[in-house]
Amino acid sequence: QLQLVESGGGLVQPGGSLRLSCAASGFTLDYYAIGWFRQAPGKEREGVSCISSSGGSTNYADSVKGRFTISRDNAKNTVYLQMNSLKPEDTAVYYCAAAPSRFCDTRYYKYNYWGQGTQVTVSS
Repeated sequence: QLQLVESGGGLVQPGGSLRLSCAASGFTLDYYAIGWFRQAPGKEREGVSCISSSGGSTNYADSVKGRFTISRDNAKNTVYLQMNSLKPEDTAVYYCAAAPSRFCDTRYYKYNYWGQGTQVTVSS
């Protein structure tokens, strides 16, 4: 069974940090581009970041540039999203997704496999 599982979400104060993990089971991530998306209540799903299958190319939404860093460890079949300087507007459910492509893409319809999501809440 092909599965993506996110972890690492939680409650953090503004200015704090979290590291999200996206672990794959049932398939290897080596040949997949991985994207992180988020959805806040009442808002559309937003592409946050993506990384190519090799890890050599990344992309970020303007709202998170300079604060978030995506990385991958194919040996561990895991992708990470390091989130620093968190703001209340970063509050959302964060999802990782895998696309059978070498190339990074933040368009959600390019992705075949999705995790169940992890809640990130930034509040004092």
